[in-house]
Amino acid sequence: MNLKLSAAVRDALDAHHPVVALESTLITHGLPYPVNVETALGMEAAIREVGAIPATIAVMQGEITVGLSVDQIEHLAQRPAGTVRKCSRRDLGIAVAMQEYGATTVAGTMIVAHMAGIAVFATGGIGGVHRGHPFDVSADLIELGRTPVAVVCGGAKSILDLPLTLEVLETQGVPVIGLGTNTLPAFYTRSSGLPLDACVDTPQQAARIIAAARGLGLTHGILIAVPVPAGEEMPDELAEAAIQQATAEAEAQGIHGKAVTPFVLDRVATITEGVSRRANTALLVNNARVGGQIAAAYSQLNP
Repeated sequence: MNLKLSAAVRDALDAHHPVVALESTLITHGLPYPVNVETALGMEAAIREVGAIPATIAVMQGEITVGLSVDQIEHLAQRPAGTVRKCSRRDLGIAVAMQEYGATTVAGTMIVAHMAGIAVFATGGIGGVHRGHPFDVSADLIELGRTPVAVVCGGAKSILDLPLTLEVLETQGVPVIGLGTNTLPAFYTRSSGLPLDACVDTPQQAARIIAAARGLGLTHGILIAVPVPAGEEMPDELAEAAIQQATAEAEAQGIHGKAVTPFVLDRVATITEGVSRRANTALLVNNARVGGQIAAAYSQLNP
């Protein structure tokens, strides 16, 4: 395998200590500098605080790296626009062969985490079905159906069609578990009102579901949905109005495919004068902390 593991990640995996994978598109495509670096390091710190080891994943000049250093995170964060490939399943081989820089998406991070033997991955929101484009389905959903990694997130990004996203996850055989909620979180807000497959109250209960699925030899991922912390969420009306405006602007400008999500997220942040970005960074750090707690509980069940 063409993987380069940091010493901390390798030692933790060898000792069967808890490790949490982290994506890198939030560094290169999701947040502006220096908020991207502050958030990435904040997520890593939150994981360490609960006794787990963070493993931020990216492709560094063709080398798939599991556990970026602070210098590597800083370097990725300041690279010029267009010089870092956004890596899902279809892109990893290209980035490696061409010796490129690549930031891993949810799908890309799941693949590398599974290769490395990491069971839990924490992120912000997964991709899904785009509003008004029911055939534009994120590779994240397909990857969840075939790669056995537990993904801790704030639900699917609320700029998407959430009911259709849940339908695709059901088709892919992916259980969606609410941690402390019985409805799907809507990224910026705590609830979409959409029911989930199950609800658990503790990280330990979530870990038992992961262990049971792995014990049965099931090869799908598990989605663990965690609401944005209370007090950090956006009002529903503000979030939806901003999303509708940003989505309409994307349509008017002919923006499609993988360019839609970063465009709409950036426009929503501008329209809401940074309120959405504060909610986004709060849920990212919280999800990392919860991911660390689940990984720690899972490591005790699966020593």
